[in-house]
Amino acid sequence: MTGRIRVAIINDHAGLAREAADWSSLPDGVEVQVHAGRIDDPAATLAGNAVVVTAREETRFDAALLDRLPDLRLLVTHGMNNAALDLAALRAHGVTVCGTTLGDPSATVELAWALILGLARHVPAEDRAIRAGGWGAGLGRSLSGQRLGVLGLGTLGAGVARVGLAFGMEVAAWSENLTAARCAEVGVHHVTRNALFAESDVLSIHLRFSPRSRGLVGAAEIGRMPPEALLINTARGPIVDEAALIAALRTGTIGGAGLDVFEAEPLPLDHPLRGMPNVLLTSHVGGRTRENLLARYRDAFEDVRAWLAGAPVRVITG
Repeated sequence: MTGRIRVAIINDHAGLAREAADWSSLPDGVEVQVHAGRIDDPAATLAGNAVVVTAREETRFDAALLDRLPDLRLLVTHGMNNAALDLAALRAHGVTVCGTTLGDPSATVELAWALILGLARHVPAEDRAIRAGGWGAGLGRSLSGQRLGVLGLGTLGAGVARVGLAFGMEVAAWSENLTAARCAEVGVHHVTRNALFAESDVLSIHLRFSPRSRGLVGAAEIGRMPPEALLINTARGPIVDEAALIAALRTGTIGGAGLDVFEAEPLPLDHPLRGMPNVLLTSHVGGRTRENLLARYRDAFEDVRAWLAGAPVRVITG
C-alpha cells in the first residue's frame, strides 16, 4: 500500500507493544498510535485507521462498529479465535483479519491450578482475615484422592490433568469427540458426560468456544455436581450458563467457582459474582503473562508488516 496509513494498537494495558517490536521500522507513511487502556468509544477513537491491533475480546468489532470505520482494512487480534469479532461482517466490509500465536500454553494451566488451590485452601479468605487482624478463616480441603474432571482434553486440558495426577487425584475427562485412546495417552479415565459432572469434586473447563459449546455447562449439568464441588473456567465465559451458575452458588448446589472468563468482559461493576464469597475471580489473564504478551505483539508486528507488503500471514478465515 502507498500513502499515509494509520495504525492503532488498542487495549495494551501492560504497555508491551512498543517493547515487543520496533513499530517505527514500518515503511514511511505509517503512523502508529498505542492506546494503553480500554477504549470507551471505539468508533471515535479508531476513525481514520486502516489497521487496528486488538487484544483478545475486550473490544467488539461487529457490523454496527464497522459501518463507522470505513477506512479499516486490517484487523489483527491476539490468538486465532476471538469471540468479539464478527468475521462475516468483517469480510463484508473487506477487512483482512490476522491472528497471532498465544505463546506458552502452560500459563493457562498454571492459572487454572492457582484458582483450584486458592479455592480449596481458602487462600483469599485467609489473606483477608490476617490483614484484618484475624487468624484462621476456615478449614481447607485436600485434593489428593479426590476426582478431577476435565472438560476437554486438548493441550490445556491435558496439562491440567497431568498436574492433577501429580497431586494424587483421580482424573477423568469428557468432551463430545474425545476418544478413549486420547484419555489413555494422557493417563486419565474416559467417562460419559453425565458421569463427568456427577462424579467430579473439581471440574475444569478447557473447551474451545463455538456455537456448539455455548451454554454447554447449564443448569442440568451444574445440578448434577456434588454439593462441595468446585467449577473452574479459564476457557470462555459463555460456555457456562452464568445465571445457572450464580443460582447454584447462592443455594449451595456447588461449593464454589474459580472464574477467569465471563459472559460480559470487563465484568460489570454491579455484577453479582463480585460480591459472592465462594467465588475466586481473575480478569481473563489465563494466557496473559509478560512473556506471552510480548510474543503476541511480535507476531502482530509481523502481521502488519506482511500485510503492508501485500502478503498477509496468519489470516483468519472463519
